[in-house]
Amino acid sequence: DVTAIHIPSINLEKAEIVVDVLIKNPNPVPIPLIDINYLIESDGRKLVSGLIPDAGTIHAHGEETVKVPVHLVYDDIKNTYDDIKPGSIIPYRFKVDLIVDVPVLGRLTLPLEKTGEIPIPYKPDVDVEKIKFQAFSFEETVAVLHVKLENMNDFDLGLNALDYEIWLSEVNIGGAQLSQSANLAKKGVTFIELPITFRPKDFGSALWDMIRGKGTGYTIKGNINVDTPFGAMKLPIVKEGGTTRLRKNKEDGGDDDDEDED
Repeated sequence: DVTAIHIPSINLEKAEIVVDVLIKNPNPVPIPLIDINYLIESDGRKLVSGLIPDAGTIHAHGEETVKVPVHLVYDDIKNTYDDIKPGSIIPYRFKVDLIVDVPVLGRLTLPLEKTGEIPIPYKPDVDVEKIKFQAFSFEETVAVLHVKLENMNDFDLGLNALDYEIWLSEVNIGGAQLSQSANLAKKGVTFIELPITFRPKDFGSALWDMIRGKGTGYTIKGNINVDTPFGAMKLPIVKEGGTTRLRKNKEDGGDDDDEDED
């Protein structure tokens, strides 16, 4: 019987799957497990197949859980079936043939199968909508990045940590590693705030354009650690060539209506 299917590792490139197959031997003699043939298909189309030779021996009156490791490489799937899109969830059927050598009866093939779903993950879209000063000086400025994350997947992402670096006007102003909790709803947009400290005098003449509120070029790169229905994932966040604006916090603590000026 196929007792369980685990996904110990999954990212944008591949999914590592381990299938547990329980084999019971009621006979008074050991039974050699000659080969294991396996196939994963989706809607009748092969995703991956393989053979595990000489898979061991099932002891007399015993049972054994055989682990079948499978690697799904997403580029191979997308290159073969162009209708399978990043961010989607696809159904799968796992088929396995256990080839055993039974005394008297000889070689037998025992077919098993199990169905389920697996994602084709896609990285979130990231945008720094604005940067708001909390304390400004030429030597050190404390600010907050107002970051928009768009989950492009057909499943929720439970954000629990992230790391990032950011460049303004091609100047690296640093980054951080943070524990941050948020639910990134499927096909939805979530806003988070990230603290940053930098030295405005490092920007030279570009500083004056920033102070005047003109659009400032930025690049942000990092990763988010998320929980999903299919296991934990580490997904990259990257935006190059973006434009953002620097804002000063209003004294009353309210938000200005500059959202429509992006």
